[in-house]
Amino acid sequence: MNIPAELKYSKDHEWIKVEGEWGFVGITDFAQSELGDIVFVEVDTVGSTLSKDQIFGTVEAVKTVSDLFMPVSGEVIEINSKLDTNPELINQDPYGDGWIIKVRLTQPDELASLLSADTYKGQIGH
Repeated sequence: MNIPAELKYSKDHEWIKVEGEWGFVGITDFAQSELGDIVFVEVDTVGSTLSKDQIFGTVEAVKTVSDLFMPVSGEVIEINSKLDTNPELINQDPYGDGWIIKVRLTQPDELASLLSADTYKGQIGH
């Protein structure tokens, strides 16, 4: 199971990579493996400012649809346009080309409440 040490994780299996005031958000390798083949991603919150734990979109796999939760508060700036035609990038490269949204952090202090890679590993039993 791939769980990069430089990322922060939510209890809901989202990850965030912070670059200055920006954050890139996606779902973890564990989450994508549990969902199975991802066939569609819906994010209709671009331009919206959302609070931590609010739903920012959904990911649809062959057998289920799962909500996506904001790991921290922020303004949704961009959706990964590659996912429009290649949602399977989330399965293939969840921490790279499979990122889902870019956000402008509005409460960067909330990052301290997220899980480290080691803590997240413990949560999922790895």
